[in-house]
Amino acid sequence: MDPVSVVDYHTAGEPFRIVTSVEVPGGSVPERRVFAQSSARVDAVRQLLVNEPRGHADMYGGFVVPGDDDGAHFGVLFWHKDGYSTACGHGTIALGAWAVESGLVAASPDGVTDVVIDVPSGRVVARVTCSAGEVSSVAFRNVPSYVVSRSVPVGTSRGQVSADISFGGAFYASVAAAAVGLSVTPACYADLIAVGREIKWALDPQAVHPVDPRLNGLYGTIFYDDLGSWERGPHQRNVAIFADGEVDRSPCGSGTSARLALLYNEGRLADGQILRHESIVGTTFLGRVVDVVDEGVITEVEGSAYRTGTATFTLDPRDPLGTGFTLR
Repeated sequence: MDPVSVVDYHTAGEPFRIVTSVEVPGGSVPERRVFAQSSARVDAVRQLLVNEPRGHADMYGGFVVPGDDDGAHFGVLFWHKDGYSTACGHGTIALGAWAVESGLVAASPDGVTDVVIDVPSGRVVARVTCSAGEVSSVAFRNVPSYVVSRSVPVGTSRGQVSADISFGGAFYASVAAAAVGLSVTPACYADLIAVGREIKWALDPQAVHPVDPRLNGLYGTIFYDDLGSWERGPHQRNVAIFADGEVDRSPCGSGTSARLALLYNEGRLADGQILRHESIVGTTFLGRVVDVVDEGVITEVEGSAYRTGTATFTLDPRDPLGTGFTLR
């Protein structure tokens, strides 16, 4: 395998590893995702970058690929330890910052620049705000988010609970952490993973996309603590347990969109209000509904991303560990 160079960012504490050198055939980003899932060559690079000793069980990243047409600056295939996701809000925020900071997309030193990105679930826009020539924040506008079903009963090792299923580029089941006797805190980390996996796999068949079966499947379980309100709207803390037990350190971008659809639907989030969404490590996203369309609501989720380093990874052909391993 040839050396692989990466640029690493974190968005609200969640890593995002950016790779520009991997060619993935296909006429669109969804087609490229399907190819990557079945290609030993492409997937070996994902494994190399996400597995230990070069990555870890909660690593995340993406392959930058061409967009679907000239309307996008580029496309991306998001990946994690278990495969390829359909959406990633924290990754979109990181990519917006990277595109401007790397000079790939020209930006005004003061003001907002739109970076248009094709992702497997559709076209999203990272609205990058710069001040004095530096990126100060990124707000991404997502594909339509919507409620799938409410109060779905699901059995867990901590008893039966009710889950709300919604879509924010990927499907999530939302459950109050208190319903399983937990809270969204680092002290409950292991238990949140265990119950989150149970709920995700139990409800996975109920997450069916109305148009594109490539988007089917429950991506994760969101546990939340309701913290009441702040001066601009609702205030909650959440953690997304996604894929097979991976934990989002950020407040989860696509998960925030899914939560916004639920809160708007139940009247908890009024027009003009902003959700203050905290993560398990105390970082924050701000989310709001900016439009209502036939398919659901258009959401905007704002956060910040910071470059953490660059690296070139290699695979010694003599290395018996090959592309690595994962411990959870």
